[in-house]
Amino acid sequence: MIVGTAGHVDHGKTSLVKALTGIDTDRLPEEKRRGITLELGFAHLDLPGGRRLGVVDVPGHERFVKAMAAGAGGIDLGLLVVAADEGVMPQTREHVDICGLLGVRRGVLVVTKADLLPGLGAGWLELLEAEVRSLVAGTFLEGAPLVPVSAKTGEGLDALKAELSRLSAALEREGGPRSPEGPLFLPVDRAFTVKGFGCVVTGTLWSGRLFLDDEVALVPGRAAPLRLRGLQQHGRAVGRAQAGERVAVNLAGVETQDVARGMALVRAGELSAARVLDVELTLLSSVEAPLPRRSRQRLTLGTAQVDAVVRLLDVEALRPGETCFAQLRLSQPTAAMPQLRFIMRGTRTVPGRGMTLGGGRVLALDAPRRRVGSAAVLAELASAELPQRLVWLTTQAGYRGLTEAELFARASASRKELARALEASAARGQVVLVDKDARRFVAGPVLAALQQRARAALDRFHGAHPEADGLSREALRQGLGVPDERTFARVLAPLVETKAVEVDKELVRLPGRGRRFTEATAALRADVVRLLEEAALQPPLVADLAAKVRAPPPRVLELLSSLAAEGRVVRAGELFFSAAAIAGLEEKLVAFLSAQGRITTQQFKDLAGLSRKFLIPLAELFDARKVTLRVGEHRVLRGKST
Repeated sequence: MIVGTAGHVDHGKTSLVKALTGIDTDRLPEEKRRGITLELGFAHLDLPGGRRLGVVDVPGHERFVKAMAAGAGGIDLGLLVVAADEGVMPQTREHVDICGLLGVRRGVLVVTKADLLPGLGAGWLELLEAEVRSLVAGTFLEGAPLVPVSAKTGEGLDALKAELSRLSAALEREGGPRSPEGPLFLPVDRAFTVKGFGCVVTGTLWSGRLFLDDEVALVPGRAAPLRLRGLQQHGRAVGRAQAGERVAVNLAGVETQDVARGMALVRAGELSAARVLDVELTLLSSVEAPLPRRSRQRLTLGTAQVDAVVRLLDVEALRPGETCFAQLRLSQPTAAMPQLRFIMRGTRTVPGRGMTLGGGRVLALDAPRRRVGSAAVLAELASAELPQRLVWLTTQAGYRGLTEAELFARASASRKELARALEASAARGQVVLVDKDARRFVAGPVLAALQQRARAALDRFHGAHPEADGLSREALRQGLGVPDERTFARVLAPLVETKAVEVDKELVRLPGRGRRFTEATAALRADVVRLLEEAALQPPLVADLAAKVRAPPPRVLELLSSLAAEGRVVRAGELFFSAAAIAGLEEKLVAFLSAQGRITTQQFKDLAGLSRKFLIPLAELFDARKVTLRVGEHRVLRGKST
């Protein structure tokens, strides 16, 4: 569990952390020189009873609020720090807003520099408490305990630890939004090199569990599986970490300069960086003007800072204090996952509250472009049970579908829950397993739509080509835009089983369609067949045949192809032979090989009575038909070595 500070610059957050933990979280020389926190700092706190909390200390200066927001995303318990001598200040208000938007659930109101209270006059603490409680009314801190402390004298530290112990125990009983059963998601907040070990990244594990034998990836940027050299928590080597814990991860196969804050450590093959997010968005009530239907904003997402175009889907403008559905188009691929919370900051300061405008939670990754007014689709997702979410997600993925690993990363469910829901949904035909090896699923409605499109495509083909025997499988697959052959096979199988279509080798057709000829075409076909039968094993070339029947060569070639599909003629290279002539030659060839064992090219030439012009394509034809096998300079019957 993680406790984090929040509050205005120079209100004593870092001094408080040092007094509680004994650790100075200001590690940078510039922080030491200036006496203010510029970057996230980390420590750990041992409470009475043995519970250990991770501690995140955040900058308070308005110029470093983006760093504060990056650290606040992993906080469970917030310490709202207010200096006794200054009271509520602009960043105090902004930090309360940020913590609330990021889902911090409980906290303590801490009045620091309590050693100054006697000199501030009687009743000062009561006035200060009234001001602070007015600020936090209606937030996660409403009703929170208020503890005056002094890092200088130690006053109130034991009382603060007692409150943290009580609240952390309560949160543990309640459970939290960060599930150890979810996909691995560790937003990186630091990366550094340890001599002899290499690259180390740190962060608060937002979801899932991390084990030493896991194969991981860094997104965006390093999708290839990376190996873990080690895990540490608060300076101690561990074998695993889980959601809600701080962890340092020693990675093999990556250099520190290739890692940056904003990346996330994920399990290889589960999550990839996203460019489009469907979200639920809330505008703070303190914002002065509504958010227009389309705007460009700056987001904090995990530990990443990214620009985004915000499109509202169900309102013309989002008014202060209201919530709506929106689609975010990010300026660059960014690590994200469903239910992750984000902050939206503008370019102008809200008087007394900083630049934070609002925030929300991610609903779906890389969704298709939404039309204005399509918020009902997202409302359905936001409230759907797991089986409905699976149908929704696979439908959104279209013909490509999603693997079980990808569904796990998007469905907000444990692996066991997902497996049960997939089995039940597949039994009802809501999702279909199209690839057993890859565990890839396509929505049942998507397959049904593909089957309708396939029949319509065949109907159009037969209308345009009534003489053709059918459309090739590959042409139909490409026409439907189905990228995967196994998915295409699942499209065809039910159509064949119900006799809605016929499959003949590589051709697909509608029952009773194709091979419809006019009288003129039938007569032309008959002439072509007659001439080939007369020519026997010495047929004319297509151009010569076309001249004899007085038809264009492309037309004759089209007719020959349909006759070949019917089995009435046989193609060998550029020549077309009468099927009867080929059958007769094959019979003679098999008889010769059965008696003699092998045949040379010259013997085959004598047997057929043909020149090499016809002999070579015929020999290759019988090899292709697996009648013969070439062995050196002779041929044998397939399956026999002599």
